[in-house]
Amino acid sequence: MTDAQRRIVLGVLIGSAFVVILNETLMGVAIPRFIEVFGITATAAQWLTTAFMLTLAVVIPITGWLLQRFSTRALFVTAMSLFTAGTLLGAVAPVFELLIVARVIQASGTAIVMPMLFTTVFALVAPDRRGQVIGTVSTVIAVAPAVGPSLSGFILSIADWHWLFITMLPLTTAALIIGAVRMVDVGERRGSKLDVLSVLLSIPGFGGLVYGLAQLGEAGRTEAGAGPDPVVTGLISLGVGVVALAVFGTRQVRLQRTDGALLDLRTFGERQFALSIGIITVASMALFGAIIVIPLYVQEVLGASPLVSGLIILPGALLQGLLAPAIGRRYDRVGPRSLVIPGILLMAATLWIMSMFSVATPIWFVAVANIGVSLGLALLFTPLLTNGMASLRPQLNPHGSAIVGTVQQVAGAAGIALFLSVAAFIAPPTGDASITADGVRAAFTVAAVLATAIIPLVLLVRWQRSAAPGGPGTPDGH
Repeated sequence: MTDAQRRIVLGVLIGSAFVVILNETLMGVAIPRFIEVFGITATAAQWLTTAFMLTLAVVIPITGWLLQRFSTRALFVTAMSLFTAGTLLGAVAPVFELLIVARVIQASGTAIVMPMLFTTVFALVAPDRRGQVIGTVSTVIAVAPAVGPSLSGFILSIADWHWLFITMLPLTTAALIIGAVRMVDVGERRGSKLDVLSVLLSIPGFGGLVYGLAQLGEAGRTEAGAGPDPVVTGLISLGVGVVALAVFGTRQVRLQRTDGALLDLRTFGERQFALSIGIITVASMALFGAIIVIPLYVQEVLGASPLVSGLIILPGALLQGLLAPAIGRRYDRVGPRSLVIPGILLMAATLWIMSMFSVATPIWFVAVANIGVSLGLALLFTPLLTNGMASLRPQLNPHGSAIVGTVQQVAGAAGIALFLSVAAFIAPPTGDASITADGVRAAFTVAAVLATAIIPLVLLVRWQRSAAPGGPGTPDGH
């Protein structure tokens, strides 16, 4: 493959990833509008986000097998066709139930794009440039979901909710057409057989965890006698998820002996990959939880407009995007430790500050605090993603990409559900409000505790440098 073809493939994938990831958080700021238009509860409206992330959690584990079985071009066209179809359905949906269906279809396409991007980067990019390219990918992962609320707030200030979908249509259609014409196949195909039982186990496993947390989040918002007890439903769902994942994991260990696993868990045998996944889990919970909670807090507690609530998180997102490539270049030169240690300390300290938010907190201070979290995340994501994936053998790259995507989405959904659950349990909202100041403080206190708890893990991160393109990495003390 020529350098020009490599640039085209990576450019199409990165651009498409930005569009689909942007869409993940486009609905957050619009929740009050949907409550008003459709006469639904805040919990029901929240399912526009939860259903999207739940679908990602269920579909992404299959992508490791898809990336080995089908061509890059065929998978890309399928993914963007699904996303475009879901966007079109959302643009014309007359009832709330169809909006949920539209979001599920969108998520089915999104689930394929991100693992495809990671696998392609590690197949095409030389080891000494991967940090820089992953820095660009990290910009997409971090900035796109943070831009969503700002864009959503702007659209809602000048048009009705249909335009949240209509605005996406030209972007996703253009990505589909360009990809269909210019995308080329990357890597070798393997005719591995799909283990149907693993797929069936992954659905209640990953889905059960996310749904259970979402139900616990509903507990503080549901009136007594209004239906099944969400606490009971949530605990049962979590139990089913844990049991299903235990059986799923056992089956993967057996199947990976013959390279037939849906998700090859030998990836966790690489210490640096396992460390990266553990830290990214908590960081993703903080990222998506903050993206949901901050706009709600600014609207419901501080009384700002949807546009302002979206703009609050934009400066941090832009800073994160601007710094990610430079952080990637520094990783390529000196490794991860000088980046990830300041990153976790900054993120934890800022979350502790956010745990003191009140009804009198100035909006500008909320924006500054969010910049602190964003900078901490920027220092974590690029080095950890690059270092973790660099520790894997080439044969495990598709599985590593699928695991990274699965963990990020499950952790993101769990972060949203956990933050909202804690907020509801500690200080149940009253009237039309979907969140309170006491609830916000409790949610960010939990986030701060989690961030502080993983500081020892960050101290164990070591530079994993690849000996050659596609070769095994060697740990380094830097």
